[in-house]
Amino acid sequence: MELFQNANLPLSRRMMPKTLDEFVGQTHLTAKGKPIATMLENRILHSMIFYGPPATGKTSLAEILSRELKYYFALCNALTLDNDEIRKIIYSAEQRSLAGEKTVVFIDEIHRLIKPKQDAFLSAMENGIVTLIGATTENPYFIIQPAFRSRLFIYEFKILGREDMDKILQRALAEDASLKKLSIEFESGAREKLIEYTPDPRMMLNTLELSVLSQGAAETYRVTEEGILNILQKAETRYSSEEGHYDVISAFIKSVRGSAPDAAIYYLGMMLESGEDPLFIARRLIILASEDIGLAYPEALPVAVACYQACQFIGLPEAQLVLSETTLLLAGVPKSNSVLCINKAREEIRNGNTMKVPPYLKNAVFEAEKDFGKGVGYKYPHGFPNHFVNEKYTEKDVQYYEPGDLGFEKKIRDWLDKIRYGN
Repeated sequence: MELFQNANLPLSRRMMPKTLDEFVGQTHLTAKGKPIATMLENRILHSMIFYGPPATGKTSLAEILSRELKYYFALCNALTLDNDEIRKIIYSAEQRSLAGEKTVVFIDEIHRLIKPKQDAFLSAMENGIVTLIGATTENPYFIIQPAFRSRLFIYEFKILGREDMDKILQRALAEDASLKKLSIEFESGAREKLIEYTPDPRMMLNTLELSVLSQGAAETYRVTEEGILNILQKAETRYSSEEGHYDVISAFIKSVRGSAPDAAIYYLGMMLESGEDPLFIARRLIILASEDIGLAYPEALPVAVACYQACQFIGLPEAQLVLSETTLLLAGVPKSNSVLCINKAREEIRNGNTMKVPPYLKNAVFEAEKDFGKGVGYKYPHGFPNHFVNEKYTEKDVQYYEPGDLGFEKKIRDWLDKIRYGN
């Protein structure tokens, strides 16, 4: 006799929430007075993009909204969405609209929707023919064109904490038609380890199900730490929890910043062995290349960007070589954080310390504007020796940039000293 008769779907799919009451997490969106709760309460739905890590509830929440507000739910993936399908989706939505039925078009992986296809939805969104909800793991502020983005609310989904994961696990044990018939016992600490070792609810529930199935027919099914690791086929790295995740990436970045290549490679190996997204690591290296290396080795930034692109192109396992090479390079070159001077400039501007642009630096679009002194008297640097002329570029003197004395930035420092002071 099969343990899970009539249960062809994996446990994670069977336990997808059907109502907002069953939905766990993202309370910054779903709690009373928050955006999603407000939409449901007022029975009005706006086009949105949900972005965040996998298995945080993006698709589930879109389905719940459609179900609760009685919208037709059209599910598609940006990767396979062609122009003919877009036309069919919009035409069908128009027909439903004539019959008084509204349509939600849910586009998974919306970051893969190229600009012309984004444009194809604009008119239908503007006219209320479709309400578009997109899901992505990428930051939409970087990958969605402004005209499309301006018609959407953008909401970030966050990694679920231990308490939320435990609520999902408890609901599965209590409500799943198959599991609730069984006697399931957790070895001391195994329940906590199941939550710790699995990065998201989907993996947690499916690991639990396989742990039970692997024991065949039994009176009592025991879930143990050993059994969990056997299903996951990996060693325990102390990385899977949210705390471990951020601790390790922090140690990795600080090791690169501290010019400790061996430590950096250790933490890189821990992240990869624990299943971390290589693109997440590559993004952090891009930030580090600007913040911690900067002008001491300007090539660091294009190298880090190339690392991200290469990881996109080839994926794991080969992408580990690209990440390793980039990590070693960034750890081994001179460091500078002089680019952080932008923080001081912005802080002064926020505090009201703004200045007028000197008239001779203004842009005179029309000849008549020069009669008012606009653009008049500007000294063109390329017309002077060393392509430099002493000029006052701000109303009051300011000083933000302090060039470092390492790597290429030492050349910048020497050059600026030479042209400014004749050193």
